Amino acid sequence: MMSGHEKGLRTPLKRVRGLGSAKEGVSHWWQTRLTSIALVPLTLWFVVSCLGIEHTDYTGARLWIASPLHALPLILLTVIMFMHAASGMQAVFEDYIHKEGRKLLVIYTVKALCFGLCAVSVFAILRIAFGNQS
Repeated sequence: MMSGHEKGLRTPLKRVRGLGSAKEGVSHWWQTRLTSIALVPLTLWFVVSCLGIEHTDYTGARLWIASPLHALPLILLTVIMFMHAASGMQAVFEDYIHKEGRKLLVIYTVKALCFGLCAVSVFAILRIAFGNQS
């Protein structure tokens, strides 16, 4: 066992060696930033579009979604939103859950839930867009 004095004599590189790679954290950080940037115009488009169909009935809303000019950005918004949510929650869980097994279980559960909800959402949009009314 090293004493406190001996630990202080080690170089900063020697102290952190073996504590893991920071490479994955950088890509995770970039993914979160890029999805944030992509969500800004998509969210603004969505809010403005929703204000435009505010007084529309159910059939009008379905017709709005069925338009390719609306279905594609809506699918992009949905996919990027769930990616961003999963990424953000993963960062929180990595910081605040300290037991490795529990952390992995929670992260994979949330990722699976986000993937499932995203798939169902995209399926619903595509179903409306391709005119399946049943």
